[in-house]
Amino acid sequence: MLTTFKASAKALSEGLQVETQARDFKILMDEPADLGGTDKGMNPVEALLCALGACQAIVVKAFAKAQGFTYEEFHVELEGDLDPDGFMGINKNVRNGFSEVRFTMHFKTEESQEKTEAFADFVEASCPVCDCLGNTVKLVRSGVVID
Repeated sequence: MLTTFKASAKALSEGLQVETQARDFKILMDEPADLGGTDKGMNPVEALLCALGACQAIVVKAFAKAQGFTYEEFHVELEGDLDPDGFMGINKNVRNGFSEVRFTMHFKTEESQEKTEAFADFVEASCPVCDCLGNTVKLVRSGVVID
């Protein structure tokens, strides 16, 4: 069954701060001072990396038992390369977003390297955020409203 998730983002008056909301949860996003922000929150591309890591961690927690994989702890380190010259309009030959995202999964487990890598493959293949980032997602602007 298709499920529609909803979120909103509202520009605030201070610096480049944005209040984002999904359901009853809010996250303040901003930019570092050197990019014109007030550095009061992570920026959207940092949040994207966090979303990817969180999604992978949720898949690990949700499916390890069913996949016959045991572990004590899990964390993931992520990094992405972005050239701000793209979105700042300085270089039209540079893309606006990440050119590459890398992640390293860390498992505290007694499972073999082979079994751990197979489970990591499962996690990567099952993670919805991995799918969104790894495949083209159709973006549809459904309107522009003057309030």
